[in-house]
Amino acid sequence: AAFLRFFQERHGHRRLPSAPVRPRGDPRLLFVNAGMNQFKPIFLGTLHPRSELAQHRRVVNSQKCVRAGGKHNDLEDVGRDTYHHTFFEMLGNWSFGDYFKEEACSMAWELLTEVYKIPKDRLYVTYFGGDSSLGLSADEECRDVWLRLGVPASHVLPFPLKDNFWEMGDTGPCGPCTEIHYDHVGGGRNAAALVNQGSPDVVEIWNLVFMQYSREVEGNLLPLPQHHVDTGMGLERLVTILQNKRSNYDTDLFTPILDAIHKGCGGPGYQGLVGDADVGRVNMAYRVVADHVRTLCVCITDGIYPGLSGAELVLRRILRRAVRFCSEVLHAPPGLLASLVPTVVEVLGDAYPELTKNADQIMDIINENEVAFLSSLERGRRIIERTVQQMEPSTNFPAEVAWSLYGNLGFPLDLIDLMLEEKGITLDSAAFNELALEDAKRKAGGPQAGQLDNRNTCLDVHSLAQLQNSNVPATDDSPKYAYKLGQHGQYEFSPCQATVLMLYRDKSLQKEVGAGQRCGVILDRTNFYAEQGGQACDQGYMIHLGQQDILFPVESVHLCGGYVIHEVTAVETLRAGDQVQLFVDEAQRLACMTNHTATHLLNFALRHVLGENTEQRGSHVTAERLRFDFDTKGPVTVEQLQQVEQVVQDVIKRNEVVHMAEVPLTLARRVQGLRAVDEGYPDPVRIVSLGVPVETVLTRDSKAAMQTSVELCCGTHLLQTGAVEDLAIISERQHVKGISRVIAVTGRQAKQAREVGQCLSTEVDSVSLRMKRRTTSIPEMQNLSKEVGQLTKVVANTAMPQWQRKELQTILRALQRTANTAIKKLEVQQAEEKAQSLLAKHCNQPVIIDTVPADSLSILMKVVNQLCDKSPGTSVLLLSPQVSGEVLCACQVSKNCLPVFSAADWAVAVCTQMEGKAGGSPVVAKGSGNAKGMQGALTTALQFAQSKL
Repeated sequence: AAFLRFFQERHGHRRLPSAPVRPRGDPRLLFVNAGMNQFKPIFLGTLHPRSELAQHRRVVNSQKCVRAGGKHNDLEDVGRDTYHHTFFEMLGNWSFGDYFKEEACSMAWELLTEVYKIPKDRLYVTYFGGDSSLGLSADEECRDVWLRLGVPASHVLPFPLKDNFWEMGDTGPCGPCTEIHYDHVGGGRNAAALVNQGSPDVVEIWNLVFMQYSREVEGNLLPLPQHHVDTGMGLERLVTILQNKRSNYDTDLFTPILDAIHKGCGGPGYQGLVGDADVGRVNMAYRVVADHVRTLCVCITDGIYPGLSGAELVLRRILRRAVRFCSEVLHAPPGLLASLVPTVVEVLGDAYPELTKNADQIMDIINENEVAFLSSLERGRRIIERTVQQMEPSTNFPAEVAWSLYGNLGFPLDLIDLMLEEKGITLDSAAFNELALEDAKRKAGGPQAGQLDNRNTCLDVHSLAQLQNSNVPATDDSPKYAYKLGQHGQYEFSPCQATVLMLYRDKSLQKEVGAGQRCGVILDRTNFYAEQGGQACDQGYMIHLGQQDILFPVESVHLCGGYVIHEVTAVETLRAGDQVQLFVDEAQRLACMTNHTATHLLNFALRHVLGENTEQRGSHVTAERLRFDFDTKGPVTVEQLQQVEQVVQDVIKRNEVVHMAEVPLTLARRVQGLRAVDEGYPDPVRIVSLGVPVETVLTRDSKAAMQTSVELCCGTHLLQTGAVEDLAIISERQHVKGISRVIAVTGRQAKQAREVGQCLSTEVDSVSLRMKRRTTSIPEMQNLSKEVGQLTKVVANTAMPQWQRKELQTILRALQRTANTAIKKLEVQQAEEKAQSLLAKHCNQPVIIDTVPADSLSILMKVVNQLCDKSPGTSVLLLSPQVSGEVLCACQVSKNCLPVFSAADWAVAVCTQMEGKAGGSPVVAKGSGNAKGMQGALTTALQFAQSKL
């Protein structure tokens, strides 16, 4: 509060709230990991001038940051020492083209020494010492500011690029920085030698970045049109100093949480020990749990939940790491982690009020995930124990068992290694990596990848006949529809028990399959969805009834002649007659249900917007996205795409009930407005109707199906449309003539696509505005043209709403044309001026040889052309030295001098003299060479011309 007050009240800064830790529209970032993330558009100049952010000149805030996964990956370091964190708070003040070095340093010094009363003799400041390879001199301006503020010269230290030059990325805004370091020991000593040496006694507390350059794609630095200041001070380190502690975990940001952990698990309290002194890693566990529970609270509040990819996957790892330390090291009862949430809210709630609103939800999510993980851990342990007993005397643990643990139970790999190490056994890593690679290939290849090896999943004609002759009944797969909505709106899937009827391997039916072999399993009943109707199959696992600890992973599920084949890797022997229990991967199934219901909404919306004749030509639904093909007269317009999305969103908002029922095929076919694909349907057939009960749709002469989506469909669907949340069409193109293909995403992915689209739209607006200012500088115009080119690539390849992509592409094409025309115009203008002055200088000469400044070869060539046009009998050769040390050459020979005098030969003779190359025709030629040979080249040019004329 003192920090925010100081800048707000004493120095006129505008206080802004922290941005959420989920990055808005920056697909390159997993989490917001620095205070400047939300201000990036200001630094990059991509901000819309009418946006709220553009009004700010001075800003102060405290930003929630998470560093785990990605470039700043502190996860494994957390807990080992006393200063690494996954979540931390970054205090910062910013100037956007307002104040610069003088004010920034003096405000920082005033706050630290007068408000916080930190002893001046314990503070050291560093500045950028220059870099000759980049042609950058030392930041003496900054050094002098510190000396004027009274910092003794022995406490003002220069450091090289890696310590004191800050860059946002490979390209973009950057500049020198000055850091303030604090010596924990003090006592009048000079600790200058310990600054930036990794000493725990002398730590950096505040970094002041002066953004004055922009790094271009080529690596060179250009001065920024506006200078900015971006400062960052970690709250945890500052509090450590102000409370006179040596460790962040000893401050009152952490002590209440550490006390709550102690109260929750009993045992020895926290003593702050590290390394070998920390016997049994108890202190490390305290730090891990305290840090991780803060991160979980902040992320869940900001809409990042533990999950299966991206930031969600990182958060799942954080939660599971905390749970392991709770149960294995602190021996705490289950539920400890969630019980810490109120304490975290107490510590952080005043600064971030959003935490207080969500405390119950955070606790529920942590508890649900913990319960799931602990039961997985327990089962994993039992599986490892059993497998180890069975494999003696071998010491190589089977890779397929490890893969099944990792893939199906989410059992951490390091834990598998650790448990095996304790037993003196190793994992067959090569075989494990091969399984991981196969899985990655299968996921990457989508629907086709799994069809290459179907020896175990597609019954051949003889086996089918054999099954029917042996009276093996078709699989009852109605349990796949057995799910309902629980009281909190979550889906509950009913368990399913079954009997193994037959196994299928290498194109033959078998009664028994040995451990480690892949096979197809035919059951009497199943709740697994087999790939059909365009919906991807379920995944999951089965176990022997009564043997909780042996998992048979189900990798794919296919329907063949009424039999459902589950592709399984047998972890131990499987026999016909075995009783099994089936577990579907519920998250994957729910995602497929969401996308399948969304496909029906999309089908309805397309017909509504494009007309009744719009017919479905194919679809494919997976957990990640949905694809839909339909026939169309011409390309779909931007307005039509927007309307389609709007129709879908209206149905989602209404949260319509999805009605499903099996009815006789003849009855179903009579429904007016029914959507059906041209394929063989079973009888009875399943009808899926949105918002209108099936019996209403079936009444004779009913027009109900004309107003909503009614389809014949065997897929699994949501029970209400609201759970789709949102749908964004991220691609639409003519698949083949007359058939369009759209790809869409739903829920959080759709929201993300919209955010990214918004950001790119702002960037395009910014370029448009800068283009309208009509610069007269060719390099500036070329930079804008380059920027348009880069944006065009990003817009083409990023997941965003397709209507917006089309809009932006139209604008960018126009901008590219404008830029090209402007560059041409400016070049002609410049060439004309240069030609005019050269003509005056070399009045009526038969040969003009000279040097002239020109930004590019095309300008130089234009100057030559203009001279020859204005003085038809003259032959011209011009050289133009460049900053890079290169010399450009262009020439044209008067038609009267042909064929004796050739422009190509002339240019070659001149450029060879400069160790370069040239080429062209007898009339015009161009080339380049090295500045060292330029004087000799001019002599050669004259001699060559004289010898030919």
